[in-house]
Amino acid sequence: MIVILKQGASPEKRDQLVDWIKKQGVGVDVSVGEHQTVLGLVGDTAQIDAELIETLDFVDSVKRVTKAVRRDGEDLTVGIAGLGLIGGSLAKAYHEAGARVLAWNRSESTLDFAIVSEAVDDRLTEENVAGCDLLLLAVYPQASIEFLRRMAPHIGKKPLVIDCCGTKRDVCAACFPLSEQYGFTFVGGHPMAGTHFSGFAAARADLYRGAPMVLVPRDRGDIALLERAKKLLKPAGFGYFSVTTPENHDRMIAFTSQMAHVVSNVFIKSPTAGAHKGFSAGSYRDMTRVAWLNPGMWAELFLENKDYLLDEIDVFTENLAQMRAALAAEDRSELIRLLDEGRRRKEEVDGV
Repeated sequence: MIVILKQGASPEKRDQLVDWIKKQGVGVDVSVGEHQTVLGLVGDTAQIDAELIETLDFVDSVKRVTKAVRRDGEDLTVGIAGLGLIGGSLAKAYHEAGARVLAWNRSESTLDFAIVSEAVDDRLTEENVAGCDLLLLAVYPQASIEFLRRMAPHIGKKPLVIDCCGTKRDVCAACFPLSEQYGFTFVGGHPMAGTHFSGFAAARADLYRGAPMVLVPRDRGDIALLERAKKLLKPAGFGYFSVTTPENHDRMIAFTSQMAHVVSNVFIKSPTAGAHKGFSAGSYRDMTRVAWLNPGMWAELFLENKDYLLDEIDVFTENLAQMRAALAAEDRSELIRLLDEGRRRKEEVDGV
């Protein structure tokens, strides 16, 4: 764990904090710089309350640091294309895990900021991409395809390439042939985590901690490749992995993710929404959270998956029509039947 003190923090306050930390059974290395003082905590810091330390007015930030990830005795090098919420969080997670992080981003100012903030070590280029152990594509699906086409001749055989896009059919259809043509290994991927915020400013190192990761390899029976992917993705903190086909991924994601965004977006457009304060609680928050989305990205994902998404919208519309008809007819027994049908379906798919 590292504690960074604000510029101008008094030696007395610093020493008091150091004494308190040592009483918790943890050693402290003090590094006094021109602009800030850094306390390096040595030992088992699991019992140290980082949030409590951050409440001190002379403390700038507290960071937990894990051991560097090593492969064949060398530090892991990760290339990341895109520094939005997904790529930025990956960059921060890998950097905290001790990996060397190279990145490319369409906006140079965001990339410069990521380097200054020490989430990224250097730029990802055609000259250094072949030295990566892992290359993660964290931009929109078509942008991922375009980036890989441009970079493919320079990747070489060392890096494992994994995309992080929300749909898989178009990306895999384009990227599997590229990997075969140029001799690198590609696996489709989808980290199942996010927030309703976007951009590097919203990225955080623990975004994927305990989250599912979907892998879409060309050959689902290639156990060695799947183990390699899981090992290289371990620093991100994923809780478990599932392996599927591009088609099954897109069919499932139309229901579990895309429909939730469609329903949330439509629901919030009610004129009544403007007066919800004081009348809303958990149900409202759950229904509307993902209405706060990135329109450009979700429009692309919807269109790439329109067949499966339209199927889900049709099922939803049919069920909603049944509910409306029963309500309009004041058919109490039918309403009870429909509501009980949904209750039993929830119990069936998710358990009690």
